[in-house]
Amino acid sequence: MEAGIELGAGPVRARGLTLITGATGFVGRAVMRRILADPSRRVVAPARRETVWGEERVRPLLVLDLATFDRWGDALADVDAVVHCAARVHVMNEGAVDPLAEFRRTNVQGTLTLARQAAAAGVRRFVFISSVKVNGESTQAGLPFTAEQVPAPQDAYGISKMEAEQGLRELSQTTSMEIVVIRPPLVYGPGVKANFASMARWLKRGVPLPLGAIVNQRSLVALDNLVDLVAVALVHPNAAGQTFMVSDGEDVSTTELLRRTAEALGRRARLLPVPMSWLELAAAVLGKRTVAQRLCGSLQVDISKTCELLGWRPPVGLDEALRRAVRSAT
Repeated sequence: MEAGIELGAGPVRARGLTLITGATGFVGRAVMRRILADPSRRVVAPARRETVWGEERVRPLLVLDLATFDRWGDALADVDAVVHCAARVHVMNEGAVDPLAEFRRTNVQGTLTLARQAAAAGVRRFVFISSVKVNGESTQAGLPFTAEQVPAPQDAYGISKMEAEQGLRELSQTTSMEIVVIRPPLVYGPGVKANFASMARWLKRGVPLPLGAIVNQRSLVALDNLVDLVAVALVHPNAAGQTFMVSDGEDVSTTELLRRTAEALGRRARLLPVPMSWLELAAAVLGKRTVAQRLCGSLQVDISKTCELLGWRPPVGLDEALRRAVRSAT
């Protein structure tokens, strides 16, 4: 019997097997848990190392290098849908001589090799986790990024994601496989690391931060909300051929985010009201303009198309999502 997923427009049927790349990663593992919550579903989980999943409905697959792996045929047998989460992500201390070439190897070449073989194997739908960086790095307050505007990526990662999207759309014009693109901003949630985890640790320790007077607006997306949208995108008929922005539906300033994260920790944020112009000047002197942009600049996304076309709303509010995230981040 096919499994039904209840959506705003009525029940839509999902069937078969789902292949999830990046299933050992932050997003991919959460996507896999969501799909396996339906006892009728099975998963193929490629990984760069031998992995024991402890679940008979997970079929492991060893893929050492996504950029060069080209033998997807057997793994795609009986696969109904692909969720492509794996990628070469932003590298803080880039050591490659040609970073763009390295991003293209994995994020463009690897993606399109998988997609072509998926189409040839009769896969119904291919959900690609892209990035808001395809749109650009910042927005003016009140002028959020939309899925329809002309892409303007500014770094090698964003360029590679844009080129992968373009290749997938071209493929969809010559095959029957449906492409769905999702562009998330910063993703946070249980198990999050990097900057969000560091921020939570500083707040928990009561470290004074000079970030109490930032008046920007930024969109974020909780892991649970992103995964929920992926589940809808896998089956909703209106998702085919579309690009979607995703967020929690509530934009906040850096200062407000710090305050509400501290509240989630049961703490009070110690924020010093240092003017943004001083922060930006200090960052420029220290060669940290990118850091200042992330802290002081705005980056908003418009999810109205996502909500209207799919009948979707973020199921988890910002404060609850922050509480879930900080439990594991500290």
